[in-house]
Amino acid sequence: MLDIYLPILVVIGIAFAFALGSVIFSRLIGVKKPTALKLSPYECGMPLLQGAEERFSIKFYIIAMLFILFDIECVFLYPWAVMFKKLGIFGFVEMGVFIIILLVGYIYVWKKGALEWE
Repeated sequence: MLDIYLPILVVIGIAFAFALGSVIFSRLIGVKKPTALKLSPYECGMPLLQGAEERFSIKFYIIAMLFILFDIECVFLYPWAVMFKKLGIFGFVEMGVFIIILLVGYIYVWKKGALEWE
């Protein structure tokens, strides 16, 4: 059994040795000239306006989670569309229930004002 996994272990070992060797080699021969500009945080090409201790509004996180939730749920529509003919009427009804549940959740979130950015 070892003869089956030995080539895989050798490749993993070589990859690990290469990664570790690259880091150590660049640390040993790399140019070290730190300046204030090099040590300053880089943020999208703009100078730093505030410190890292700035707090974000909870609305930011709520909208981000809702976007991910509804985006992931919409991804489930693609496999259903591919297999639509094989699933028949049962698949159609099941996806209809799924979309209705999503729609009810979306309307609830909308009515609660979670999508409003103020």
